[in-house]
Amino acid sequence: MSHAFTRRIFATTVVAAVILPLAATAQTPSSAPAPQTIRIGATAGPHAQILEVVKGVAAKRGLDLKIVEFSDYITPNVALDAGDLEANSYQHGPFLEQQKKDRRFRLESVGSTVNFPIGLYSKKYKSWDAVPDGARVAIPNDPTNGGRSLLLLQDKGVIKLRDGVGWSPTVLDVVQNPKKLRFVEIEAAQTPRALDDVDAAAVNTNYAIPAGLNPGRDAILREDPKGPYVNLIVVRAADRDKPWVATFVESYRSPEVKAFIEQKFDGAVLASW
Repeated sequence: MSHAFTRRIFATTVVAAVILPLAATAQTPSSAPAPQTIRIGATAGPHAQILEVVKGVAAKRGLDLKIVEFSDYITPNVALDAGDLEANSYQHGPFLEQQKKDRRFRLESVGSTVNFPIGLYSKKYKSWDAVPDGARVAIPNDPTNGGRSLLLLQDKGVIKLRDGVGWSPTVLDVVQNPKKLRFVEIEAAQTPRALDDVDAAAVNTNYAIPAGLNPGRDAILREDPKGPYVNLIVVRAADRDKPWVATFVESYRSPEVKAFIEQKFDGAVLASW
């Protein structure tokens, strides 16, 4: 055997000895499990903005959130029920229950998130106690927001509604009205402008903010964060007990997310925890 051939055999052996351990090392699986990807539906705006913060918290807990934004209120539930999402975060309880009734969705709430509180505002009075008997109070004329306004007044002890009235009471359901308030029903979008003509008006947050009104600073009455219209995290009924659900809810309801909500929205959005 020639010396050249011997050197080639030796070199091949050395290279193989180096490569094989490296290859074995490269194929060793990591001890850390891969993040679990969860698709979360939300409407654009505050809900999606909050989820971006939740995403950072959840990543530390092994969840990779993929936020899918929608421009309407129906599609996120359709997508969730069909299995195109694992969860959504954008709707309150009365809306979810109506959707389940109308469309037979197999969806369930697993945790509360935030409230966009409807408030009662006044340009004439600085507090509700100053509002006189017989005052004219504007409320939205649609069943959802008008009913929500009346429920707010009942919750604060101003009026009493007929028992069993549900989520959409009307002024006809008012059975006790000690201050003899006179309700003026107008389109929800017009309630901020009505403040020039009435003693007080119930204004949704999405109309209050553009009008320069802040629920935390300006409302003389305001929904509580844990009221019936608090928003929810919703999943398919079959998934509610899966481990990732609890992790996602805990990530959302974390101190980091609550601090972001308080700093970002200045009382216009309230954390429910």
